[in-house]
Amino acid sequence: MITLTLEQLQTIYIQAEKIYPEECCGLLLGKIEGENNLVSEVRETENSWNAEDFEFLSLTERTKRTNFSIAPEVILKVQKEARDRNLAIIGIYHSHPDHAAIPSEFDRLIAWPQYSYVIASVRQGKVIDVRCWKLDKDHQFQSEEILVE
Repeated sequence: MITLTLEQLQTIYIQAEKIYPEECCGLLLGKIEGENNLVSEVRETENSWNAEDFEFLSLTERTKRTNFSIAPEVILKVQKEARDRNLAIIGIYHSHPDHAAIPSEFDRLIAWPQYSYVIASVRQGKVIDVRCWKLDKDHQFQSEEILVE
């Protein structure tokens, strides 16, 4: 399970709607307590998608409208900041413009098993659904419950 506040969810919604029709993305900072990922902060990041970085993958579409990437140097910087505050990166979020809040094959290929993945579905500029996913031992996404406090 992942726990977010209403304010944190609203931060994701606002960014997703602002960046539409491209995918937005960001990091979720917090702590893991047993089976619960407790989000302390939503950190917006730039979608640094560059198709050339992923030429090794067979993708039909290679745009920021259908893919996202967070620059490694951004992840490292945020990871250090989080560690200094006794937190960790516990998840990643992104939006799916005009698609369901279900992970794509690309999402699965780039996912890390320790993270929760929050996906916001944005249709015609408005968030209509948000879901969370986590990889299982076979590297397949399984639904993860979102608890809003």
